[in-house]
Amino acid sequence: MPARLVKAFNIGNKNDAADARAIWLTVQQPSKPVAVKTGMQQAMLSLHRMRQQLVKFRTMQTNGLRGLLAEYGEVIGKGRASLAKTLPELLGRLSQRLPAVLIDTLREQWAEVARIDERIAAIERRLLEWKKQDPAVRAVSEIGGVGLLGATAAVATMGDSRAFRSGRFTAWIGIVPRQTGTGGKTQLHGINERGDTYLRTLLIHGARSVLANAKNPDPWIQELKKRRPHNVAVVAMANKMVRTIWAVLAHGRAY
Repeated sequence: MPARLVKAFNIGNKNDAADARAIWLTVQQPSKPVAVKTGMQQAMLSLHRMRQQLVKFRTMQTNGLRGLLAEYGEVIGKGRASLAKTLPELLGRLSQRLPAVLIDTLREQWAEVARIDERIAAIERRLLEWKKQDPAVRAVSEIGGVGLLGATAAVATMGDSRAFRSGRFTAWIGIVPRQTGTGGKTQLHGINERGDTYLRTLLIHGARSVLANAKNPDPWIQELKKRRPHNVAVVAMANKMVRTIWAVLAHGRAY
């Protein structure tokens, strides 16, 4: 059962007895159960979580290097490419006026970033192997803006596509408007951001890439960009991508 529905029935202190009672009450309500994932889908989600953690570590390491070097008056341009291009020469120049113990530590810190890059690449190779073996992942990856990370995360997170009767899979991810209403009047706001934050982030960034780099953009999205702000168009594109993912998986068709 969805954990957020069970939590609503857990009144008072949280313990095993209260959890069991909440689950018993939840299963009697008219709601849909969570689709059970296969062992491989759960394994791929674990790889995604580990990759996400490594990316955070890498960002922390590079930001730490930038901050330490800024204290000595060395400001490096934005982006990891600028850091990789500038740092070796910069450390060689700083070694003439700073203690060797600091320079050696900075080099070790930079070497650690390179090792994290290798570990991230290794995880991505394992995700690529699953894509080669699973026809569903290959089909989803053909959709513009989805790519390897989006396809593997979407297939693994969805579980069984038959658990969703329509493209309302978008509501499960949280790429639909939040609603407030009373007295028969309903107002729509920004996206409700429910569901899996990681998958939603991947798909929205993929949609942003499509809008920025498409050589022959869809006339529908071009007209939408004229009427609505850019970020609204990005989310609308992500919503369309998610519905396409569900259609490809539910009907077993190529994109």
